[in-house]
Amino acid sequence: MTVAAGSRKLKVGLMLPQTEGVRGPGVRGWSQITEMATLGEDIGLDSLWLVDHLMYQLQGEEKPRGVWEVWSLLSALAATTQRVELGTLVLAMGWRNPALLAKMADTVEEISQGRLILGVGSGYHKREFDAYGFPFGHKVSRFEEAIQILCGLLREGAVDFEGTYHRARECELRPRGPRPNGPPILIGTNAGSTRMQRLTARHADIFNVYYDNTRNRVDGFKKVLAELLEACRHEGREPTSLEKTATVLLADSTADPWWDRLPTNSYAGEGPLIPLTGQPADIAEELNQYQIAGASQVQICLEPTNCQTIEALAPVLEALDEISV
Repeated sequence: MTVAAGSRKLKVGLMLPQTEGVRGPGVRGWSQITEMATLGEDIGLDSLWLVDHLMYQLQGEEKPRGVWEVWSLLSALAATTQRVELGTLVLAMGWRNPALLAKMADTVEEISQGRLILGVGSGYHKREFDAYGFPFGHKVSRFEEAIQILCGLLREGAVDFEGTYHRARECELRPRGPRPNGPPILIGTNAGSTRMQRLTARHADIFNVYYDNTRNRVDGFKKVLAELLEACRHEGREPTSLEKTATVLLADSTADPWWDRLPTNSYAGEGPLIPLTGQPADIAEELNQYQIAGASQVQICLEPTNCQTIEALAPVLEALDEISV
């Protein structure tokens, strides 16, 4: 049974799998990804999301995992989906020219007819920076310059900027996509990252915090949200003008419990990392607590992610719709 997306108070998105051995036994091919994306639309999800990694190696692993490149997949999804919003969670600005990224984003905006959410961050996984030849130092300073170029082009259509790490002189963005000010810009940041939180308050339309920083708990989300509100006050930003979102780890009974094998210092935050599980009504109630705490959307990391587990989200969405009435 499908449910009506777009009317619930708390939007629900899904992270699609693209990394070897993450959210399933192995990396998914395009035919599987597009099948899951279509099913996600059919059951009433509000959005679909992709990560941005070039290779990924968890602490304690001997070899890195392979990852499909995000922008290629995103462009294909823009052409093959019809309704859902499409987001990046999040693009590593450290290995993309910000002016070119603005051009790429507005092009996907056009292909998707205004369904893009452009999630960006400074990047954090040094292994892939080193392997692919991108500088890892001064990440936040590089991001601070890049976000000014990106915002100027997407929101104003033009920018003239000269910085230490980036430049865009008399640069214009033409033609433009369907939204005059471009797609909404989401910035992902962590607990305790004061500088990134202030940049979020200064530039973003949407804020995101990942489950590793909240320890997958609503109380953890509230803690990071309090820091963000302080950043808004520092920047003179009205907090209600900034959308807040949280990524949540949800595990099916068939999931491989990789979180139990992580070294204790693998993730930020306090306490163990425990996925959300249970009956659809229980899961819906827990997700609704994020909305009560101030979130406008949650992005679900589903372990494992396949057509069966995605279809099992339908009753969760139905229960959430009943709560949200």
